[in-house]
Parts: sequence; C-alpha cells; structure tokens
Amino acid sequence: HARTFFFLSFHSMCSLVSSKGHLGSVMPTTKGFLPSVSPRCSVSALGQRHLRRASDKAVLALASRRSERRTTPINNNSRPVLLAEKQQEGVRGSTLRAANSSPKETESRLFQTYLKVSNVFANLFPIWTVAAAAAGLANPSLFSWLTTSYFTAGLGILMFSMGITLTLQDFKRALSKPGPVTINFLCCYVLMPLLGLALGKAFALSPPIVAGLVLVGSINGGQASNLCTYIARGDVALSVVMTTSTTLGTIFMTPLIAKVLLGTIVPVDAVGVAVSAMQVVLLPIILGVCLNSTAPKFCRQVEPLCPTIGVTSTVLLVGASVAGCAQAIKNAGWGLQIVVMLLHLIGGAAGYWLCRICKFGETTSRTTAIETAMKSSAFGVLLATLHFGDYLVRVPSAVSVVWMAIMGSSMAVVWQFIPVKGE
Repeated sequence: HARTFFFLSFHSMCSLVSSKGHLGSVMPTTKGFLPSVSPRCSVSALGQRHLRRASDKAVLALASRRSERRTTPINNNSRPVLLAEKQQEGVRGSTLRAANSSPKETESRLFQTYLKVSNVFANLFPIWTVAAAAAGLANPSLFSWLTTSYFTAGLGILMFSMGITLTLQDFKRALSKPGPVTINFLCCYVLMPLLGLALGKAFALSPPIVAGLVLVGSINGGQASNLCTYIARGDVALSVVMTTSTTLGTIFMTPLIAKVLLGTIVPVDAVGVAVSAMQVVLLPIILGVCLNSTAPKFCRQVEPLCPTIGVTSTVLLVGASVAGCAQAIKNAGWGLQIVVMLLHLIGGAAGYWLCRICKFGETTSRTTAIETAMKSSAFGVLLATLHFGDYLVRVPSAVSVVWMAIMGSSMAVVWQFIPVKGE
C-alpha cells in the first residue's frame, strides 16, 4: 500500500510540474506524502492543493480498509459479521457461564448470610437468657416438656459441639498449665462458698436461703462456661479441663463444704454424680475430639453451627430451671436477686485478677473468670430438691441459673470485641 500510494503521489506530481522543471525527492509532511521540489522546479499553488487533496484521500481510504479488516471479518458465508452480533454472542456466553455457576454462588451467599445472623444471635446471648427466664416466670408450663432426660441430652449436645473444635494438642497444652486449673478449683470450692455465706449474712437472709447460697457456691462449674469461653475467643481446651476437674471434685467437695459451713451433711450419690459427669462432659468431649481427628474437614464445615446450638440449648435450660421455681422466685423479691448477682460478679472478678496477679496471660485470665463466675446451677436445683427438706433451699439455685448465664454471656460478648494483644 505504501508503494502504491508513493507512485500515485509521484504520478500526480509529474502531471502538475512544469516539463522544464526538475523533480526533487518525495518527503513526508504533516498533510501526507508530498513531493519536495528543488529550487529549480516550479509548482503552481493550484498544483500543490491538488497534491494535498489526493494525499489526504489516499490516507483516509487506507485507514478505512484496515479498520474494516479489524472489526468486520468475513465468515465462511462471505457475509460481514457485525460488531453488534459479536457483542450479543459475548453476552449470551457470559449469561450461560453465570447460569452454570449460580448454584455455588447462591450457596456461598446463603452461608455468608447465616454467619452474619449466627454472629448476631450469639452476641445477643444475654438478651435470650433474660427472655427465657421471664418466659419461665410468666408461664412455667412453656417448659414443662423439658424433663430431666432432655436436660441431660441438651448438656451432652452442648459439650459435643465444643468437642469438635478441639484437638489432642489443645488438651496437652491445657494440662501444661496446672496453675490456672488450681486457681479455678480453689475459687470454686473455697472462695465461692465463703462468699455465698458472707453475702447471706450481710443481707440478713433467712437460714434456708443462706443454705441455698452456700450450696450454689459449693457446686461445680457450669457446662455453659465452655460455650461462653468459645464466644469470648478464650482457651476452650483449658475451660473444658477446668469444668471437668470441678465436676469430678464435686463428688467429695460439696458434702464436705455443706458439713463445715452449714453443719448439715448433704448426701450426694457419688457414683451417680460421676456417671453424670461422664455422660454430660467427658464422653461428648471425647467423641467430638475423635471426630475432629478423623474428619477434620467435616468438623470445619459444621463448626459454624456450634454457637447457635450451644446458645439455644443453654437458653432452654435456663427457662426450664426458672419455670420449676417460678413462684418461689417471685416471693423472694429483689433482695435475693442482688445477692445472687453479686455472688457471680465478685467470683468472676476474683478469678480474673488472681490469674493476673500470678502473671498469667489475658486469654487464661478471661477463661478463669468465666469458669469461676458460671456454676452448674441446674445441678444445685437438683441437689436441693433431692436432699433438703425445705423448699426455699432450691430458690437461690434457680435464681443463680439466670444470673450466672447473664454474667458469663455478658463477659463473653464484651471480650469478643476486645482483642488480646501479644498472645
């Protein structure tokens, strides 16, 4: 094309230049390829305009042909393929790809939505606890279906949901910290019973109510503490070890404390307590850890369900415990509410600061605080029902079910948003 254009330009020049003139070299200019005429050549102004017009037309024609080859190729039927048709084909192809990937994308969006809803649901744990307690007080028949067997099953499911988040290495690491476990054991069976006795005397409560407060202080840690530790991003394995140690310790510590502080021996079925501890705590945890070791991918897929299951189980247990003593709780008034609230609040603060004084980390201190503040109050209701003749002895344990859940869940939700630095 360049050669053709050159010769066309040269031919035009030759037809316009005088026959006596001499031609110079052809040089490119901004207006196209124009001949450069030597001083001896004389070209008229009209001739120069013709040259420029011819050059411009040739350049435009060449550019038009190149553009057509790029944008409108010829198909097998020798018909130009319009650019709009190609764009339409691209739209159809992208639509087909979107249709093929839509199930996975939809599943991913649904899962992300569930995670957001589950996180909000777990963060509102204190509100659900209060709502369940209020429902149990207003209408106890709502929880009449939750019998003792369902109680045990609910706690077992709660512990299993925690077990699938743990590994054997977590337990080895937790057992390498005997200091926090010892602090929690002493807080559970020394500090809390004495604190319950002191608060009962300070508020001049009746002897059956004081006995109930001591009983709350002398029972093992609550299984819901493992859930709260998980929500608070604490050391779940350490929390499970603490719960297990205090649960096994209640076989001999609860009767001993009742005899020393109350002057009354509280008969406890040691074999039954041990069997219950195995069923509710140890066996579900072992099954969860084994499943996590053999099918870790499956456990990672179902792990997001654990907080929802745990919160739901705990809320139902709280409502059932309150419903069983609804009238007695109403008769006790706000005085007993304040005393039980202080029992759990002071106990949790003591567990936290004792660990900090002993130079333990923030995660360990938070775990100990939750373990100390939360008691197995439902077990206290059962002991008071079976082994104390006075009905009022079980009332502090029923009130404790609500406040220990409120304290533990509140600490879990608050600490969830406070990151631990340097650990």
